[in-house]
Amino acid sequence: MSESSYNWTLPLISSAAPGALYEQIVDGLKREISAGRLPAGAPLPSFRQLAADLLVSVITVKRAYEELEREGIIYRRQGLGTFVAETGHDRSRATHKTEATQLFQSAVTAARQAGLSDRDILSLVRDTLNQPSEDKKP
Repeated sequence: MSESSYNWTLPLISSAAPGALYEQIVDGLKREISAGRLPAGAPLPSFRQLAADLLVSVITVKRAYEELEREGIIYRRQGLGTFVAETGHDRSRATHKTEATQLFQSAVTAARQAGLSDRDILSLVRDTLNQPSEDKKP
């Protein structure tokens, strides 16, 4: 990323990665907000600034911001800019929790179809939680 006036970073946005570019931006901003790196009221870069930093079109950033605004995670003020909404953290965490719940349900279904017992599944979850992760901070 180029030098910017904000102190957080999004993961690399790539057309080779799964999901549309705007979805990658939405997911990245939701992660930053739910992790607390973007607190309520924090200003977001302009469409043009973020597009230049991520090497994507302004339209891509605009679409991402519009989706986040529809979800109540960010808000825009004419002439002032775009900011994290007071409820942005809670809404972002709720979205992630819903997605995680769906993933867990799919994983449990797949594990049971593979013949694993509930005890085996719990053991796998425990082992997974104990493994080092990029998301965990020391």
